[in-house]
Amino acid sequence: MSLHQNIAAAVPFVQADLNYLVPTGKRPRSYTYDPPDGTPRTTIEPEPHRVDIHDARPLAAKVSLDEQGFGILQQRSAVTEFDDDDEIQHVYYKEAEEALKAATGADRVFIFDHTVRRRIPGALDCAGARQPVQRVHVDHTEKSAPQRVRDFLGDEADELLRGRVQVINLWRPIRFPVFDSPLAVCDAATVAAGDLVPTDLVYRDRVGETYSVTFNPAHRWFYLPRMRTDEALLLKCYDSKTDGRARFAPHTAFEDPNTPDDAPPRESIELRTFVFHSA
Repeated sequence: MSLHQNIAAAVPFVQADLNYLVPTGKRPRSYTYDPPDGTPRTTIEPEPHRVDIHDARPLAAKVSLDEQGFGILQQRSAVTEFDDDDEIQHVYYKEAEEALKAATGADRVFIFDHTVRRRIPGALDCAGARQPVQRVHVDHTEKSAPQRVRDFLGDEADELLRGRVQVINLWRPIRFPVFDSPLAVCDAATVAAGDLVPTDLVYRDRVGETYSVTFNPAHRWFYLPRMRTDEALLLKCYDSKTDGRARFAPHTAFEDPNTPDDAPPRESIELRTFVFHSA
């Protein structure tokens, strides 16, 4: 169920342009590296649309992963240095696993990836300098999520895939509140299946699949203004249940018109996780 329009309208909002996909009828493709022979790095054509992006903080008790596809978590991390992969994996992963089990009732959480992003004005996204993604997207698809379970969990995968499987991202600021390039998330209940466009993501050793998203005026968007380091967003990128629960929550970084001129560039971390339920 989407949040009732009157509830969303009662909270503050900003207006900003979000980059949707130009609907060309062709399957989009992006490379994670510079391809050879003059092949364009991406065939995704952006189409900006101005939308209202509502303050989700007053609605924290009303939103949920199963209804809207996102949730708000209050959690202070014990990590002291997010430049240290060892500390992230030994401290932050454990914190996140416990938080996700508590939030979802899962039997098992498997964290398979993390990305630290530090915005560098004018820089392109690359392996050594991951930048905010200012394009509406979903990290996994109906096809790619089960495949990634098989990729990471091998012989266990078939049994795990018999139960309920979710892919949930945990996203948070890491040094100071986010003023610059905050993350917006769409109420998944306002997203139609036809808005989600399978998109090839080409690595050197494999081809993954994400969803690009075409514009729909029914989409309802939310964010946490000046999001603090003791707050985290849970974003559902896949759910194997097809009984009406939220399954895919589009999201994107955006330019907040309220960002102060002297705001520090955004620094954030996102974890990508499998969340398993035996039933």
